[in-house]
Amino acid sequence: MKHRIPISRLLPVLACVSASIFTAAQITVNHPIPPTATIQVDASKTAGSEIPRTIFGSFLEPIGNSTYNGLWAEILQNPSLESGMWSAGNVTRMLHDDPALTRASQLGLPLPWEPLNYGQGNRYELRYGSAANSWRSLVIMGLPDQPTGIRQRVYLPVHRTLDYVGSLYARHLSGQSGLTVSIRPHDSSEVLATAHIDAASDQWTKYNFTFQLKEGQIHRLDPADFVLEVEGDAMMEVDQFSLMPKDALDGLDPDEVAMAKAMETPLLRYGGNFTSSYHWKDGIGPRDKRVSMLNVAWGIPEYNTFGTDEFLHFCDLIGAEPQVALNLGSGTPEEAAEWARYIYAHGHKHSGLTWELGNELWGSWNVGYPTLEQLAPRTAAFSKALRAVDPDAKLIATGQDPDNYSKWNATQLTNPAGTFDYLSTHFVVTNTDTRTPHADNDFIAQAAFALPIGLEERLKTMQEQINQNPAFANKAHIAFTEWLFIGHQPGTPSFANMGGAIDTAGFFNMLMRNTSIVPISDMTGVMEFAGIWKKRSQVYAAPGYWAFRMYSTAHATRPVSVQTDAGSYSVQHGVGRIPDIANVPYLDVVAALNEKGDALTLFCVNRSLDTDIPANLRVSGFTSGAKAEVKTLQGSSIGDENDEDEPDRVTPVTTEGQVSKDGLHHVFPHESITVITLHRKG
Repeated sequence: MKHRIPISRLLPVLACVSASIFTAAQITVNHPIPPTATIQVDASKTAGSEIPRTIFGSFLEPIGNSTYNGLWAEILQNPSLESGMWSAGNVTRMLHDDPALTRASQLGLPLPWEPLNYGQGNRYELRYGSAANSWRSLVIMGLPDQPTGIRQRVYLPVHRTLDYVGSLYARHLSGQSGLTVSIRPHDSSEVLATAHIDAASDQWTKYNFTFQLKEGQIHRLDPADFVLEVEGDAMMEVDQFSLMPKDALDGLDPDEVAMAKAMETPLLRYGGNFTSSYHWKDGIGPRDKRVSMLNVAWGIPEYNTFGTDEFLHFCDLIGAEPQVALNLGSGTPEEAAEWARYIYAHGHKHSGLTWELGNELWGSWNVGYPTLEQLAPRTAAFSKALRAVDPDAKLIATGQDPDNYSKWNATQLTNPAGTFDYLSTHFVVTNTDTRTPHADNDFIAQAAFALPIGLEERLKTMQEQINQNPAFANKAHIAFTEWLFIGHQPGTPSFANMGGAIDTAGFFNMLMRNTSIVPISDMTGVMEFAGIWKKRSQVYAAPGYWAFRMYSTAHATRPVSVQTDAGSYSVQHGVGRIPDIANVPYLDVVAALNEKGDALTLFCVNRSLDTDIPANLRVSGFTSGAKAEVKTLQGSSIGDENDEDEPDRVTPVTTEGQVSKDGLHHVFPHESITVITLHRKG
């Protein structure tokens, strides 16, 4: 006799089987990679709109160590001795990394300062309301015949300079009046460089000092201590310290400035989540008097020593125009207009700058975010205020992300014609968030590499929505003011590794094909993420930085026809933001001439995880010389990163290719970026 299973008991099982089938990772090879591919370029045929320099914009926000402990060359943290400078989560991480700071805080010392000698117990008192800067100062009470003071662990760029300049504020309360500042090896009493100060004044007084280290005293990446010691029984109130490398460029790190300048970025966006609670007047005037406060967006200190003037100076040094995001959270139209007037008065350009009317206003993480009903009138009010200052200003209103934009953007499009010139969009995507549970690294990589192809279609539909409104049709376009690829799994593409660089190059190829839709783009970021990093005072670049630089410095402006037959694949149940993407080319190629027409550049991304692709390049409409310049960026794996220990692990390699009458034969390595430049013969 056969036992029958009730259908009611089978349904849950069938549902689970169905769900597992539906969410199974799927990579379908549409056309396999041939033994030898063909790349056919016709330089006489235009393919798309001119490539504006503005797609190579970048993005600066005070997040992580991008400005403070990064671009801003100040070596000390919390130099004004304040409290509440870090969120609880960041404090927890600091104490985990350096447990001694717990004991230091019990003595009343502000993070991350420590006593010179823990064994002395409490020789410190915080004072409030009479500080030289901000709200707090510190009284140090010396012990006769015992060194008493404070210290902070620091990293000095000794590989670049041995000379340092500093300052502090002090007022003498009683006893002896001498102060000594010094540099010592971390947790050592050995003095490497020292300066003595006679701080006899009973009024707040600024004292300057200099250090000159000797070669070999401290090695690159080694920690040191900055020490302040009071003399004998001195009772001294201190505040507002500074320690800078002598070669700082008016406060900016020269290594970071040089690397940023080499990117040739034409636009530098100053914005991000901090925008919605940033008041620009906090960051102007004498630096010693600017107030330290919490950066609410990221739970880190905002010392305000890097403000508007410093940002404009940085833009000047690297040859970029400012693209400023305005505070549409806690700010007012009047405040925004004042900021615009200030920037025009202090910059080299007096009209026509690009301004952003807010940042991610649709996100509840932004201070004072508007409701959908408040959005259009708030945008219009700020637009009117900016247009009154500069009728030629280019205005970017806050749009939504490409996968969730329709209702939000439709609301912005209810504004009168001329309210804005662009709608912003962002794509900060986590590559490892796939529709396929427990996806393996190979699937995640293939799905992540496909994302720019999926974005291409989304951007076209976004522009179609704009064009359906007669007030904005073919007048307003999309500004891609943030884009970033994140991975939370080792060996998968993320902004800091080689896989992230392939994402970056694929994104640029997509942009170059769609500049009529997206004429402005700002990669995240010029500092940190896919850009320039500084750890332990060593500056280095993520592989994505090198991809950016390979593209931006090619100066290709006129896209031309290119066809390839190197195979393609499709993705199903991939990255959740765009899970299903068809016809992803393994070898993605864009070709473009420079403005003079005497150089033809091919931008090539090999997305294959395991196959080098040999290809024959054939060109018509352009007579090339015998040599081709070939720049290749690849790692031993997509997980390869640069860091402070090995800053040049992944960098481009330049070689020569031989061009014959039949063209150029080249092998494109798997998981790589290649930029080939041909120069016109003669």
